Amino acid sequence: MKNEIKIFAPATIANLACGFDVLGLALDSVGDEMVIRKCDAKGIFITKIIGSDLPLETENNVAGVSALALLEKLNIDFGFEIEIYKNIKPGSGIGSSAASSAGAVWGINELLGKPFSALELTQFAMEGERLASGNAHADNVAPALFGGVTLVRSYTPLDVIKLPCPNELYATVIHPQIELKTADSRKILKTQISIKDGITHWGNVGAFVAGLYTNNYDLIGKSLVDVVAEPQRADLIPLYYEIKEGVLKEGVLGVGISGSGPSIFALSKGKEMAEKAAEEMQKIYEKLDIDFDIHISKVNEQGIRQINN
Repeated sequence: MKNEIKIFAPATIANLACGFDVLGLALDSVGDEMVIRKCDAKGIFITKIIGSDLPLETENNVAGVSALALLEKLNIDFGFEIEIYKNIKPGSGIGSSAASSAGAVWGINELLGKPFSALELTQFAMEGERLASGNAHADNVAPALFGGVTLVRSYTPLDVIKLPCPNELYATVIHPQIELKTADSRKILKTQISIKDGITHWGNVGAFVAGLYTNNYDLIGKSLVDVVAEPQRADLIPLYYEIKEGVLKEGVLGVGISGSGPSIFALSKGKEMAEKAAEEMQKIYEKLDIDFDIHISKVNEQGIRQINN
């Protein structure tokens, strides 16, 4: 077995408008890199973090907590060191904590000869999400580990389904350089929804899944409607509705808040339309005195992967 591995852990878009806490999608153009190696001492040791001011203490780091959850299931007399190279900014809404959490358990699993399934790794990685947001949700860690588009069918017991993805589905994401902590963004959500909104949401989730299976881009677009989180979270994101209106006019399939925000995503058929969406997003956000990043990405069907040292 190998003693060291270097990996790419992708950014992810959670919720996908109609699938609060159950739908997610892995990106290919942005993600963290991590180096994980065996060490003689028992336990998990975060030895280096580049790109963000995050805690090195294992119990206070999402990668550390997730890795400890994995080790609790094993009886081994050695441990692991983890280096994290953050390219996904914390609080960006594109799965920063999920990339670290999922990346840590995936890399350790590879070094151990793959004793755990992707579903089991998802369960471990959810402990990092619990630390980050107070809620052990899987809609970011699942697509990072399974790749592509995933549906969390159940949390008790955990059940994740990898869905098919049309070849020309692209995502455009704009990340305003403001931080919205997931825990804070969750606090403003209502704990109950109306029957009317529930029916709308369930119908759109079903239609979204049907659109993926049938390569029906129009149906996918019609399904990207959020009546649960967007009404409460949109006001936290500068020019959200202006962005949404502008890129919809360009012809994208749909627009929504990525995870808990502040990133905004648009799904498109084809790279050309995704690039048009990026141009429109940039034009609108240049009105503000806020820095921003824009990512254009094909859906990452593989998820986390090994890269060369």
